Amino acid sequence: MPQQQVLKDKVAVITGGSRGIGLALARAFVQEGCHVVITARDEKALKTAAAKLGKNKALALPCDITNPDQVQGMFQAVKQQHSTIDVLVNNAGIAHPLAPVEKLSVEDWKQVIDTNLTGMFLCTRAVLPMMRAGGTIVNNLSVAATQPFEGMAAYNASKYGALGFTNVLREELRKREIRVLALIPGPTDTAIWDQFWKEAPREKMVSPDTVAEVVLQAVKLPSNTTIEEIRLRPTIGSLRAHNS
Repeated sequence: MPQQQVLKDKVAVITGGSRGIGLALARAFVQEGCHVVITARDEKALKTAAAKLGKNKALALPCDITNPDQVQGMFQAVKQQHSTIDVLVNNAGIAHPLAPVEKLSVEDWKQVIDTNLTGMFLCTRAVLPMMRAGGTIVNNLSVAATQPFEGMAAYNASKYGALGFTNVLREELRKREIRVLALIPGPTDTAIWDQFWKEAPREKMVSPDTVAEVVLQAVKLPSNTTIEEIRLRPTIGSLRAHNS
């Protein structure tokens, strides 16, 4: 089968799919002929995003990924239409205002950890019964998973934790032939910067569409290629992979 057709009729679920990288990924998967499911907390923004993707091109399911019951309900709704899920992109994430640890509120800490780390765990746990050999899980981590930033303790902790979770998950799912990819993009032009640096030079950043294209290339690689990380820097995209 030609590579451009390998994802046709596959099912892809993307969290945080109403904007930024998530919406760009949804658009890329739709163009590949996938059945796309996007989810986010903001129902209005989610409906707007679905409309941008085209009529009947994506199923939009509101969900707070920090809530175990909502996560289970969302995946149950997917199951009513699709017996299996081929791709899960754990993309949803938030940041927090810059603050030293002694001034970082407990509320901000919990909200970031619950969204970026626990939400990833909940969605992954819920998708696994529906995923078969050949499936792919992509966890969006950011460079904050490997590089500390002053004033970003909760965000860094969530992303370092998510990288550890991703590495363990990869080992557990290897025998099931499910690929687990760590997406580690450099600064990307998304709305997350509004949460802690509104004056950030976005014109120098990677675009969400570029991130989406590199992720798509990775997911489409032959099953005998083991990929561990997708790293992007401004103007540069790369895959860390080796042949099995």
